[in-house]
Amino acid sequence: MQMKDRFQIGAVIIGRNEGARLVRCLTSIVETVDRIVYVDSGSEDDSILQARKVGAEVIILDTDLPFTAARARNAGLEHLTLYGNFKYVQFIDGDCELEKGWIVKARDFLEGNPKCVVAFGRRKEKFPEASVYNRLCDVEWDTPIGQSRSCGGDTLMRVDALLDVGGFNPNLIAGEEPELCVRLRAKGWQIWRLDHAMTLHDAAILRFSQWWKRARRGGHAYAEGAALHGAPPEQHNVAQVRRALVWGLVLPLTILTLSFGSLWALLLLLAYPIQVFRLAMRDGIGKRENWERAFFLTLSKFPETVGIVTYWWGRLKGKQIKLIEYK
Repeated sequence: MQMKDRFQIGAVIIGRNEGARLVRCLTSIVETVDRIVYVDSGSEDDSILQARKVGAEVIILDTDLPFTAARARNAGLEHLTLYGNFKYVQFIDGDCELEKGWIVKARDFLEGNPKCVVAFGRRKEKFPEASVYNRLCDVEWDTPIGQSRSCGGDTLMRVDALLDVGGFNPNLIAGEEPELCVRLRAKGWQIWRLDHAMTLHDAAILRFSQWWKRARRGGHAYAEGAALHGAPPEQHNVAQVRRALVWGLVLPLTILTLSFGSLWALLLLLAYPIQVFRLAMRDGIGKRENWERAFFLTLSKFPETVGIVTYWWGRLKGKQIKLIEYK
C-alpha cells in the first residue's frame, strides 16, 4: 500500500473461536495496513497463536466482564492509538476477508470528503449457496449506494472523530454500529456506502435455530437503540420496533382473543401469507430469493418480538442481557 507513513492506517480485528476464518482474515489484511490489533473474546482454539504468527498485536479481553463486539473494538482502538498517530482505522470481524483495493478506495474517499467519517462498501456472503440463511444475509448487506444513516461492523473510520464521541457503546450486545452512527451524525459527520467490494463474510448460518437467535438479537438491538435514541427527531429504530410488535405480538393476540367469540377471526391469519405475497411482489415476484426474503422477513417478526420483550423485561428487573450468539 502506498503512502503508509503519511496516512497511518491501522486495523482492529475482533473474534472468538473463528479458526480458519480468522487465518483468512489476517492474511487478507496484513499487507494493507500499518498495524494490526487482534482482540480476542475468550477463544478456546488457536486464534491467538494464529494472530501472532502474522505479526498482529493481541489483546485478550478480561473474562470477568461481559463480552460485546463494542467492548472489543474499543479495546483494539485504545491499544492502536497508544502506539501511533493513526488517522484511520479499519474495523473488521474475524469471520471476514478484506477485498483487494478496498483500503485504498475508502482512504481516498475520506481524504476527498472531509465531512465523511465512515466509509463502508459491499459486504458479500462467501458461501450463499450453503443455506437460505446465508443467502438472506447476502441480500441484507446489499444496501443502497451513497450517504447512509448507519453502517455495519466492517468500516474505515476517522480515528479522531471516533474518539471524540467516545467510541462504541460497550454495553450494547448488538446494534452498536448504528448507535455509534447516531452520535456521529449528531456531530455533523456523514456516513457513506461506496460502490466497491469491501469484505467477504462467512456467516455459517446453516440451521433454523441460528437464524432465530440472530433475529432475536436484532430485536434486542432495535429495542435498546430505540430506548437510547428513539425520541424525535432521530426516532432511531422506532419503526423497526413498531413493525415487529404489530406482526409478532399485537396481531397474534388479537386473533387469539377474537377467536374465542368466533372462529371467523382465524381468517385474520391470512394477513401473514398476504404480507409475504406483498413483499415478494414489491421486490419482483419472479426470483426465488425474493420469495425467501419475503417469507423470512415476515417470520422474523416473531423472534424480533422475543428480543424486544426480553430487553424490556431485563431492563425492568435491572438485569443486563448476556451476549446472544448464533454460531
